[in-house]
Amino acid sequence: MSGPMALPPRKDGDGLTGRRRPSWALPDRAPEPGAAPRRRRPSWAGAEPESAPAPRRPRPTTCPRTPGGGTRPAGRRPDLRPARPRDPVDALAADLAEDIGAAVHAYEVAAVLESQGMTGERIQREYGHRDLFSLAAALYQRVPRDHPEPPLPPDPWRPDHAGCALRGLLFALPGTAYLLAAGAWGDQGPHALIAAALVSWAWSQALSHRAYVRLVTGRHEAARTLLRGSTAGVGCASLTGLAVAGPGPAAVFAAGQSCYLAAAGVLLVLGRERQLAGALLPVAAGAAALPWWDPPTALGLGLPVLTVLLAAGAAGLALRAALATAPAAGAPPRLVRSVPYGLFGLAAGTLVTAAGARDPYAVIVLTLSMGPAEWLLYRFRGLAVAALRASTTPLGFRLRAVRALGLCVAAYLASLAPGIPLTDASPAPLLALGAALWTALLLQAFGVAWLSAALCLGAAAAATALPRLTDLPASTAQLVGCTAAALALFAAAVRHLGSPTAHC
Repeated sequence: MSGPMALPPRKDGDGLTGRRRPSWALPDRAPEPGAAPRRRRPSWAGAEPESAPAPRRPRPTTCPRTPGGGTRPAGRRPDLRPARPRDPVDALAADLAEDIGAAVHAYEVAAVLESQGMTGERIQREYGHRDLFSLAAALYQRVPRDHPEPPLPPDPWRPDHAGCALRGLLFALPGTAYLLAAGAWGDQGPHALIAAALVSWAWSQALSHRAYVRLVTGRHEAARTLLRGSTAGVGCASLTGLAVAGPGPAAVFAAGQSCYLAAAGVLLVLGRERQLAGALLPVAAGAAALPWWDPPTALGLGLPVLTVLLAAGAAGLALRAALATAPAAGAPPRLVRSVPYGLFGLAAGTLVTAAGARDPYAVIVLTLSMGPAEWLLYRFRGLAVAALRASTTPLGFRLRAVRALGLCVAAYLASLAPGIPLTDASPAPLLALGAALWTALLLQAFGVAWLSAALCLGAAAAATALPRLTDLPASTAQLVGCTAAALALFAAAVRHLGSPTAHC
């Protein structure tokens, strides 16, 4: 037989008709003559088209296995009982999950249980373990490790927003004095002022580094270093202006410029930015009135002179207060340590002067960006410390440090972008100069001074020599020199600052 065969119902009344027919059984009728035997339809094929689904039998509301037929509400399933009672060890693990998850060894869990007053008899009676350590090991295995993160410490390099903004203004406001006294220095005046400014920038950079190092020893030692160094710097810069322009108004103006730069350096090192801002108020107010009022010559010259006197007086008072403190013992650092900082000041001054010779507004944009530059220097150090906490491998820290470096460089270039429409030149040389200067300042902040100074000196040499030795325009020469220096400085920063030991 290839299929089931239908059997006729029995007629002897043996009780089969009262029994429940199985689901696989065929109906009680013989097949028609010549018809193929009927097979059971598979469940996945669905119902037959000509047949309607059988009505569903109602569920009983009484339990047939319970004597008396206990009832329950219709449509509601009975509550299921657990197959076995809850494991008491699991219950204890759930109660102590926080303490057990923070443990690094089962002995710590044993100490927690002992502090809860867990006795040996109770452990054997309620939890089925032979002793305290057996129960602790079971709990330690059942609870996953969940060590809480330590609270984040405060950022030691959190930048001072107001202080950085004030310093940016202090770097830019002295330029207003040149607007008030324009033309008073004669034909040779610009050359004398530029030469004196370059000497002052180089000298002040080296002196500031030496004074900051001495400031760690004490304010008395830093003030003594500033007093001697600033006096010598004023003399050198003034003599340079006199040698370039000869006796006359230009030499006098160069001497006043040198006095102001020396006084400003003293006030900035000793943290007297507000006094320096007060000294700059006369020239700032006079320059603000220039679009509507042309001051007389005497007033135009008197306001810069007043600013120089106020700055020198404030620097003298600051030095006097610092010298009154008790001296501290300590050998002074070697002079050679400050030489690369002075060379960087000379290179930066040369690059800025070359950019200002083509477009004076470029100098204003660069000086105003010194505030964001200082803020980003602090920000990078804070990001590097955060990367130290988040990294578990040297490669992971290097990747985070490089990302922070790229973000800070991009942010500084973005701070230059609003001032680019003020300039008439292409923005590419200015952006390349800004990237080179900021990266060099960052390397100097981490003690990589000689390399940054050498690369910036190379960029300054290219920007000044290429236009004279070749047919390249000055802007193209600056772009070539500053771009090469910026790329080399960035690679040096990745190499030196991508190591965790540089931030410890």
